[in-house]
Amino acid sequence: QVQLAESGGGLVQAGGSLRLSCAASGLTFGNYAMGWFRQAPGKEREFVASITRSGGTTAYSDSVKGRFTISRDNAKNMVYLEMNSLKPEDTAVYYCAARMSFALIATAVNYNTWGQGTQVTVSS
Repeated sequence: QVQLAESGGGLVQAGGSLRLSCAASGLTFGNYAMGWFRQAPGKEREFVASITRSGGTTAYSDSVKGRFTISRDNAKNMVYLEMNSLKPEDTAVYYCAARMSFALIATAVNYNTWGQGTQVTVSS
């Protein structure tokens, strides 16, 4: 059974940083494309960042490009999201997602495994 568990969320002031982690189990991690999404209250889930199974290619939404960095450690079955220069509009529940694929996946509908999410709150 494939499972994803996010951690690292919390409350931070605007301009601060957080590092989210996602631990994957029950899968051959190196075969999976990974992504981060977020959902703010009253809004749809939106794409944040994604990374190919090798880690060689990444993609970011325009709203986080230059501030967030996605990375992975296939030896540890982990994917990370380093978030810098945080803004109040980054406040949301952040979700990790996985899909067995060669491709870089940037749409939620194409992921078939999701974690429970971790809350990130950025105060002004």
